[in-house]
Amino acid sequence: MDLNNIPQIKHTDSDNFFLLSGPCAIEGEDMALRIAEKVVSITDKLKIPYVFKGSFKKANRSRIDSFTGIGDEKALKILRKVSETFHVPTITDIHKEEDATMAAEYVDILQIPAFLVRQTDLVVAAAKTGKTVNLKKGQFMSPEAMKHAVQKVLDSGNDEVIITDRGTMFGYQDMVVDFRGIPTMKQYAPVVLDVTHSLQQPNQSSGVTGGRPRMIGTIAKAGVAAGIDGLFMETHFDPANAKSDGANMLHLDHLEKLLTDLVAIQKTVNSL
Repeated sequence: MDLNNIPQIKHTDSDNFFLLSGPCAIEGEDMALRIAEKVVSITDKLKIPYVFKGSFKKANRSRIDSFTGIGDEKALKILRKVSETFHVPTITDIHKEEDATMAAEYVDILQIPAFLVRQTDLVVAAAKTGKTVNLKKGQFMSPEAMKHAVQKVLDSGNDEVIITDRGTMFGYQDMVVDFRGIPTMKQYAPVVLDVTHSLQQPNQSSGVTGGRPRMIGTIAKAGVAAGIDGLFMETHFDPANAKSDGANMLHLDHLEKLLTDLVAIQKTVNSL
């Protein structure tokens, strides 16, 4: 599938991968605008097509007292403001069928969480909005099985679909990325590698997901070398105090150096 067919992600003026990046969750307007401004300045300099990511609601939490959001409409309006302020598309995840229509009023790409990618009604509801649909590969699914998730979107009359690999469960408390799955899934749709969620360490006894952010560069570089179309990386200016997934997020201060290195790798890949 040609990325130029997806209006939210244009590659006509860039040979780079595209980037989905932002905080795990929208915690407030100031933090969202601050992160977006920094990432936009970096991606403009490096000519990386950019989509701002932020969850308007966190429905999949280990504990009932975990942060879930600041209010659906309030968070969605912040996503719209980011888009209007910096002229970039936005993406957010949805969890229920009714979320699809609501979120589609505010964002450009609807993301189906990995745990929910087999939920047919949810996938179809997202597809029928006409927005680009980002299907996150279930941690429990083979790359080949994603063909059927993609087909649900296509059968709903929407050919703007992306697959995002976010690692596969390895035992109870670790994730691994099987890079063999990238060329397999690229037969079905453009493929994104979710670097930061692939480094999660779920199911901790504390009820708070852990992570290995020191490996972000390693996984991202391997993904670009393997031929991914896009990268997904959550980032924050204060990961230690982020309200969701801080343990595996990239510090915003480290983003430019990493992306610069990744662009250099991409140029090498393009020359082969």
